[in-house]
Amino acid sequence: MKMANANLDRSSGTKTTGFAPVALIKSAHLIERVGLAAIGGSCGLYVAAALLRRQDELPLSVGIVLLMMLFGAFSFYVGIDLPRRSARRSASIRRQRWSPDTAIELLSAVGIFLAAMATFASVGIIILDETVSDGWLALIGGNWMTGSSCQIAAGIIARSYGTTEDAGK
Repeated sequence: MKMANANLDRSSGTKTTGFAPVALIKSAHLIERVGLAAIGGSCGLYVAAALLRRQDELPLSVGIVLLMMLFGAFSFYVGIDLPRRSARRSASIRRQRWSPDTAIELLSAVGIFLAAMATFASVGIIILDETVSDGWLALIGGNWMTGSSCQIAAGIIARSYGTTEDAGK
């Protein structure tokens, strides 16, 4: 984008351009969200594949894989691409009081961390062709479910309490 084509909006004091219509921005955001959902579904697939490597496979294994993929896709779609929160502003950080913004930040961070670590461990198990105990598999599956659930909770809180600047997205 050339800066020569940017105009100063006198009412808000911000620069505007004629090249970024709202429909284009919304389309780009939707594509981004679909990409995040694909990543979440892939994470669910890796964790499900690691859990199903046991000799005594779980019944309904195809259903479990699909359920984990759908849950992962939904959690990444809803919880990772949260709109900007007011908790990121320095004034909110200085107050250091508990608020929905704080819960959103914590749930999102914990959720992403747990889901990523479970996926990392699952890929490692698959790539290295390791056999792990049932306890480790339960820990990996539990971390992934907890992390994905935290992401969903963060997304729901962010959109329902109106703590975001653009909660309508």
